Amino acid sequence: MSFNLATALRESRRNHPDKPLCHLGARTVSYAGADETSGRIAAVLRALGLERGDAVAVHLPNVPEFLFAYFGILKAGLVMVPLNPLLTAPEIAYHLTDSGARLLLTHEEFADGAVKGAELAGGVPAYVVPRPGSTRRIAGTRPYDELTTADDTGEIEPAGADDTAVLLYTSGTTGRPKGAELTHFQLYMNCTVTGEVFGYRPDDIGLAVLPLFHVFGLSSVLNLAVRHGGTLALVPRFETGAVLDALERHRCTIFAGVPTMYAALLQADTAHRDLSALRVGVSGGAAIPGETIRAFEEKFPGVAVLEGYGLSETASTATFNISPEQRKVLSIGKPIWGVEVRIADDTGAALPPGPDHVGEILIRGHNVMKGYFRRPEETAEALRGGWLHTGDLGYRDDDGYFFVVDRKKDLIIRGGYNVYPREVEEVLYAHPAVAEAAVIGRADDRLGEEVVAVVALCRGAHTTPEELTAHCRQQLAAYKYPREIRIVDALPKGPTGKILKKELRAR
Repeated sequence: MSFNLATALRESRRNHPDKPLCHLGARTVSYAGADETSGRIAAVLRALGLERGDAVAVHLPNVPEFLFAYFGILKAGLVMVPLNPLLTAPEIAYHLTDSGARLLLTHEEFADGAVKGAELAGGVPAYVVPRPGSTRRIAGTRPYDELTTADDTGEIEPAGADDTAVLLYTSGTTGRPKGAELTHFQLYMNCTVTGEVFGYRPDDIGLAVLPLFHVFGLSSVLNLAVRHGGTLALVPRFETGAVLDALERHRCTIFAGVPTMYAALLQADTAHRDLSALRVGVSGGAAIPGETIRAFEEKFPGVAVLEGYGLSETASTATFNISPEQRKVLSIGKPIWGVEVRIADDTGAALPPGPDHVGEILIRGHNVMKGYFRRPEETAEALRGGWLHTGDLGYRDDDGYFFVVDRKKDLIIRGGYNVYPREVEEVLYAHPAVAEAAVIGRADDRLGEEVVAVVALCRGAHTTPEELTAHCRQQLAAYKYPREIRIVDALPKGPTGKILKKELRAR
């Protein structure tokens, strides 16, 4: 069976070519415009010699060019590799090298680091989307406009349903980021089923402030809207005023965000805002407190906040609370159609319902990734027994609702962004004064969690927390580096010599 996810854009364009697909401030792009521009990009990529299955990295914020590039890459039969614009040059180089990307599309705002990363990766060709009105030319790059010079042939390269469409980088605590291979079929099924379960309407206007390079924004915001013929209001970064402006200006009906975004909107002055069009809030990325839901729905009458759960490895949604009438606050809901969720013990055996039977959350279904790119051993470990082992701990109740209670991994979620301790620890270990390092999360009212590093120095070495912070800032994206660094004589260890992070958290 052949199927290309870009068909969703083509079909929605046929149904309503002049309908807005997205707004960015005063700029509006129709379905016809997005379909044609992405077709031009597809034609240029083919002309550049890229072949089916080749990877193209997209290093953009939430701007229309992200949409054009995404569907153009898919139409050409290529693999899209979305990258966080906040990544540093060494991080970009790693992702380009690991994915084998043959081309990088970046934005002028982030181009300096991107170009350095492309050079470190062996000279990957870099194209740059300019700031509005900018005429700047950056040495060693090509202008984005060159990717749109060909005519749109209207062709969409046939793809096998199991062909990789997106290589989405994620990571655990035991290694560097790895690419989860998400197929055309998985991404199509996830946005189709989620839209049907959620009750998505063709006249819905969703706020797209979640980063589109993340699975939540890509699958549950962008793909969802395109598949069901909706409209998006793009916001490049979360700033309370900009979000409220977009919600009001474009009469948004759906707000999708992480809990910290809901907390920020609760503190905003909305007395003179007309946000009456908003009907539902979707929350994910971390557990949202019940008090936040209550306060948000009180402040915005008529809005229901619905929580779901998923991972990069599940193409986004795995479970969801489908309506105010059927939800349970603090629950992640029930599995979506075609997806199975099991609470299992360490042997993989299913546990009975009840909060006294906490185990690992396992998932299988159409949404589970094909595997980790070029990592057969880690793929086999994650998908052992035919189930995706999430590393999250939870339980289900007698009604079939699931609850997350903790994470087996040491993942830190800071402001909705995943921070992986080992990656930070590796940077700390590279400092000549550091003998041992452990990175943990500390509860934070504003960001959910803050990154904390505890280090022991080499004998006779001297440094300061400020110097170590500066060292980390040079190597890590802004959301990753530790805001608090403690220097201690020694780190607590167990009998085998393993650092006991539990004791560090308790201090």
